[in-house]
Amino acid sequence: MKMNKTVLLTGITGFLGSHTAIHLLEQGYEVTGTMRNLKKADHIKNVISKHTSHTDHLHFAEADLMDEDVWRTLMPGMDFVQHIASPFPQVMPVDDDELIKPAKIGTLNVLRAASAHGVQRVVLTSSIGAIIYGRKTNQKNNTYDESNWTNHQNKEDTNPYIRSKTIAEKAAWNYIAQDDSAMELVAVCPGTLLGPVLEKDIGTSVNIVVKLLDGSMPALPKLGFEVVDVRSVANLLLRAMKRPEAANERFTGTAGFCTLHDMAKILQNKFADRKIPTRVLPNFIVRLFSYFDSSLKPVLMDLGAERKVDYTKARQQLDWKPRSKEEAVLTCAKSLIKLELV
Repeated sequence: MKMNKTVLLTGITGFLGSHTAIHLLEQGYEVTGTMRNLKKADHIKNVISKHTSHTDHLHFAEADLMDEDVWRTLMPGMDFVQHIASPFPQVMPVDDDELIKPAKIGTLNVLRAASAHGVQRVVLTSSIGAIIYGRKTNQKNNTYDESNWTNHQNKEDTNPYIRSKTIAEKAAWNYIAQDDSAMELVAVCPGTLLGPVLEKDIGTSVNIVVKLLDGSMPALPKLGFEVVDVRSVANLLLRAMKRPEAANERFTGTAGFCTLHDMAKILQNKFADRKIPTRVLPNFIVRLFSYFDSSLKPVLMDLGAERKVDYTKARQQLDWKPRSKEEAVLTCAKSLIKLELV
């Protein structure tokens, strides 16, 4: 007789994946985390064990998003799936398919296997990137919610990662609309993930705080993002999995809009001994620099834009209350310093 509810968690080695595993284990779930190479299993178990005493309920499996067969072997006996895995590169690829194919095909492989083996609910981690982009220049300053979708065909106001998240989530909803099983789908669309880093292999989003702390950013582009603490998103994923009213719904998960200047001031107030930049560069200077530094090109579409997100639905329907954006920034910084990453 099965005592604990079982969860298959894809992408357990990632920033959000490891935090979500901790939340699930603390709530008494039996968790099987997938990774592309089992050589990382001992390491990630050690990382997670520092934050929960329940790693006796933690298991690992090797799985590639593109391998349809492996998901069918992993799915029997699972009550829920937390599908978090999705490629997020440090540098955007030239070919969109490097991101879109594994994101879309991987999502469909997981959904098909889950449907075939009686999984109750799949929670898909999408992104506000699937909501707020693909706009004309005069439409960027806006407040968005779950009813909005990114126009992935507008390549001037999207990048390959944003297009991959949008296409993968749309494919998931199209699949569930035609699925004849009783399986439910929930999509969670978080903002930029900050909060405490658990290990030295850091998530891409955390590089924002790294650059503010390590002196590699002498001045600031006029950029802002919806930010959220990774622990708050892990909590939202758990609520999306457990709550009956979440079935077949979409939820945004953010703690508020925060400019780089806002982040810098938060850090400056706490770490006065560090040389943290607060001067904001004119947009034309950033555009000029982008001709010499290709890493700036992906941010050009966000220069001066204030794309804000309303998370009222998660607050009202799931009683979700995120940690403050100040806490997200500061706990991220403190963990980076503790791990000697800056």
